[in-house]
Amino acid sequence: MKRIVAGLAAAAVLLSGCGPAPTSRATQPGSPTSSPTAPPSPSPTTGSLASLHALEAAYEDVIANVLPSIVQINTKAGLGSGIVYDSAGHIVTNAHVVGKATKMEVTIATGGPPREARLVKSFGLGDLAVIKVDRPDGLRPAKFGDSSKVRVGQIVLAMGNPLGLSSSVTNGIVSAIGRTVTEPQETEGSPGATIASAIQTSAAINPGNSGGALVDLSGQVIGIPTLAAVDPTLGGGTAPGIGFAIPSNTATDIAAQIVKEGRVTNSHRAALGIRGSTVIGADGTPSGVGVVRAEPGGPAAKAGIRAGDLITSINDKKTPTMAVLAETIANLKPGDQAKVGVLHSDGRTETITVTLGQLPSD
Repeated sequence: MKRIVAGLAAAAVLLSGCGPAPTSRATQPGSPTSSPTAPPSPSPTTGSLASLHALEAAYEDVIANVLPSIVQINTKAGLGSGIVYDSAGHIVTNAHVVGKATKMEVTIATGGPPREARLVKSFGLGDLAVIKVDRPDGLRPAKFGDSSKVRVGQIVLAMGNPLGLSSSVTNGIVSAIGRTVTEPQETEGSPGATIASAIQTSAAINPGNSGGALVDLSGQVIGIPTLAAVDPTLGGGTAPGIGFAIPSNTATDIAAQIVKEGRVTNSHRAALGIRGSTVIGADGTPSGVGVVRAEPGGPAAKAGIRAGDLITSINDKKTPTMAVLAETIANLKPGDQAKVGVLHSDGRTETITVTLGQLPSD
């Protein structure tokens, strides 16, 4: 399409230059006086080039201003990215970047030897963590924007350290907002983190980008790149142009709690209060979530859901897997009433109304 547009623009220039040449003639008696020839209009390509140069300059300014706030985090298990949160040396990143490490090394974009850092707190259920650098001099806190104002189609840049290539930048747009996605399971019966209101972007996100910054053209961080979609037809490889970021409002809320309290005191997320796993039916397809444990005193237990029950739906939406159940609950709020479809261990089916609790911090 770009080649076609460029061809049309070139044709317009040629037509303008190949028109009839102005005729110069003496004014004859009785002949009307010739009107001055209007100056030629600017070439259509002039405005296009100016716009491209302006966009290019905007990219350069954003990268120059934001990249010093993006760090590389190295643990014994691997590497990822982080964003400088404040001048005290706090850095926000993904929980899966930190993993089980309590100590790590941080390399800042402006250079210098790695600096030692320690884990402040990890919030695994939301895939967020805060670490703290022992020597914060030279760290530049990032500017965080209001992710509730993000628009589909908005140009964004993803900054981080993909595949260990430090201080890398990719560009794209906001493809969608309000997605609810669940990360792959790490252990049997335990779903990965569920991200509510995720920002979908076409900016390339690769291993090592996690924990970095999704930035708008005003230089504000609007999200934290966290995961990329996978394509089964590519052997489980990354699906090009489909990545997801945790909204900045969620990240700053959780980070602020950890910095102030040392832990997450309010997740703002609903919880059913069970531990469960996906159950495969006789036909070989997922048939629901088997309740392994109903937390004593929790919402499910209070409503009469017990270990051995099979949860098949939430608010009439089928929940064939643990991931679907988690995503459905993530779109509800603590205190909401949910209609839970249950197949009891004795074969009885029932719809039970459960008043949802709050997702714990750990």
